[in-house]
Amino acid sequence: MSILTLLDMICDDRPDAIAVAAGGLELSYAELRRRACGAAVVIQRSGASHCARLGAGSLAEPVGLFGAAAAGVPYAPLNFRLTADAINALIDRLLPALLVVDDAFIEVVAPREGLTLMTRAAFLEEAAAQACDEPLSWADPGEPAVLLFTSGTTGVPKAAILRHQNLVAYVTGSVEFAGAEPDEAGLVAVPPYHIAGVAALLSATFAGRKITILEGFSPQEWLDACGRQVVTHAFLVPTMLARIVADLEEGGAAPPLVRAISYGGGRMPEAVIRRAVALFPGAAFTNAYGLTETSSTVAVLTPDDHRAALAAPAESDIARRITSVGQPIPGIEVEVRDDDGRVLPAGTIGAIYLRGDQIAGEYRDSGSLLDADGWFNTRDHGYLDHGGYLHLEGRLDDVIVRGGENISPGEIERALTEHPAVDDAAAVAIPDDEWGEAVGAAIVLKLTGTASAGDLRAWVRDRLRSSRVPTLIQFRQSLPYNEMGKLVRRTVREEMIAEMAAQFLPTA
Repeated sequence: MSILTLLDMICDDRPDAIAVAAGGLELSYAELRRRACGAAVVIQRSGASHCARLGAGSLAEPVGLFGAAAAGVPYAPLNFRLTADAINALIDRLLPALLVVDDAFIEVVAPREGLTLMTRAAFLEEAAAQACDEPLSWADPGEPAVLLFTSGTTGVPKAAILRHQNLVAYVTGSVEFAGAEPDEAGLVAVPPYHIAGVAALLSATFAGRKITILEGFSPQEWLDACGRQVVTHAFLVPTMLARIVADLEEGGAAPPLVRAISYGGGRMPEAVIRRAVALFPGAAFTNAYGLTETSSTVAVLTPDDHRAALAAPAESDIARRITSVGQPIPGIEVEVRDDDGRVLPAGTIGAIYLRGDQIAGEYRDSGSLLDADGWFNTRDHGYLDHGGYLHLEGRLDDVIVRGGENISPGEIERALTEHPAVDDAAAVAIPDDEWGEAVGAAIVLKLTGTASAGDLRAWVRDRLRSSRVPTLIQFRQSLPYNEMGKLVRRTVREEMIAEMAAQFLPTA
């Protein structure tokens, strides 16, 4: 099956139902299919090997995604928040390409041979003009459907390949076909260049759930959209949910019709999810963990898991699961291994490996990273508890190596955020003459919280081994997160090291 089959199937079941809404416009499933056919004509006429997209969420996303598949080329949404040089460097890697661009970014794109440029309005207009009812489902399941560039927070973005068979395996393994009730409607605010945006479109299509795409995100825009639309389901990254929670706590009212909120893409502080559950008493919360390379979600903490964890006695194993990412979805296997590849027992931290049909684990420049048995090293660090719940401890690259001992920043951050005065915390490796690396911690205190560095060191020492006690503690107004809610540890570490160096500069 290809992703086009998903669209064909739902068109056969409910062709006149509204599929997608954006910018005040709506398309039924039948019309989305017809315009995808028209978009395929546009793409093929351009001679492009990729259909690229540069801009905010709009109808160009579903039309472009399915249109590219029908044209037999990968769909490649680009991060419009990058610098002009970085955006043009990505475009160079896609040539010859058709680039569908928002008016706001036209001047960012440098003209060059092999690049066909169309504004979003022109692309949608031409797709509508060329709309047709030709068969769409000829795409080879083994061919690339989507090309997504990694965030590039630690270097040059890598081009992750997601083939039709990977995406279809995810959707059909986790979504019930036509399972959405007629009154259900989803709201997506994540940017279109993230796997969550792609997965939301495909999942909603297969389920038959109308989806509204927000062009941008602010707490008020999100709440207003929930008020204007009949929104029952929503996906948010942790930073988005935290901002909505803060807005509601200032006197707003939670949208009454929202009954399911999924979140993922970064670390969710326990305090935020507890406050969110209290503010949305009628909503079922789901934590979804996945990577670009895994075609989206591979593990979920279900609504029942949330309820059980929040009701359990503090410090119990069940209560700790509120900060886990839950259990693997059907079709996904998880192993936690040591540096030598040995599978570790429950409760032991190591590298997280995944296996399943939806796991792509492939980059255009370096090929497949799956091992001979189909396992993919996520480069995430964590452990499985005795109930099979997966707990993340950070990226393997973030591990602090103190005197040959591997220290997970996650356990230190968890201990620090349990302090009543701490709102957020980040633990990173800093240089140390004796141990090679030591623990540095950046702390954000609550507005009414007070704590000294000595207080926090004692707090950590009482809960963890002495090697985990931060050598350096800095207090910050906020921590750096990218737009998908991931902590940018590199920035924290660079700022911390710069401040350390400044302390030893000679004074005039």
